[in-house]
This record gives sequence, C-alpha cells and structure tokens, in this order.
Amino acid sequence: MITIIDAEGAILGRMATHVAQRLLKGETIAVINAEKAIITGKKKSIKEHYTQKREVGTYRKGPFFPRMPDRLVKRTIRGMIPYQTPHGRTAFRRLKCYIGVPKEFQGQQAEKITSAEKMPAEFMTVAELSQVLGVQF
Repeated sequence: MITIIDAEGAILGRMATHVAQRLLKGETIAVINAEKAIITGKKKSIKEHYTQKREVGTYRKGPFFPRMPDRLVKRTIRGMIPYQTPHGRTAFRRLKCYIGVPKEFQGQQAEKITSAEKMPAEFMTVAELSQVLGVQF
C-alpha cells in the first residue's frame, strides 16, 4: 500500500521530516507535486545557499547536487534518514518523488501534511529554485 503525499504549499523541511519518520517506520511513500513545495526565507539568501551547495567540489569527483525539483525534494528527505545504514537504505528505497501528478495516482486521494502547511511572508518554490540552478521546463 502506497501512501500518496501532496507537497503543494508545504514547507519543504517540515514535510521532509514527517516523510522521513514515516519511511523509517516502514511505509512506502510517493510525494507528488514536488515542484510546488516551498522553501521559507529571502529569495536572495536561498539562491546563494543552493548555488554554493551546487558549485562545491568538481564535476568529476562530486559531491553531486541535483537540479530537478523532484530530486531536490528526495535529496532533502535523504538528509533526514541514516541512509548509509541498512535500515536507512531500505527506507530510502521506499520513497518516490514526482513532478506533478503521474497517471497511476490520478483520481486517488492524496494526503496533505497539515503541520507543514503555512504561508510565510517570504518564500520560494522548489520549481523557482530549480530554474535558478539551470533547469528549463
């Protein structure tokens, strides 16, 4: 049984901690509308933070940081899971993130995380951040 979580309007960090806890308990989770999750803060500081993360290292050796919105959300959730342990690896394999709503989940009821829903004064969506990092939709 797959749990479908809608990330639209959810604060990325709060949603990620909630999803990580549920993954570690053994649930299989699909996150839809990953590009509509929001990151709180001033746009300038968010851009600086993520471009610095992206440019660290070399293109051959890494560390490699994603640009696509679904990969950014998945990477954020990975940071909250002990993914280098066997328990964490199996939990991370149970996570799927999607841009938009795929055909297999259309018509199904998606769960919203109420504790992650809040409209801050200043924020940036994951899609906007991806465009800053160089993705073209």
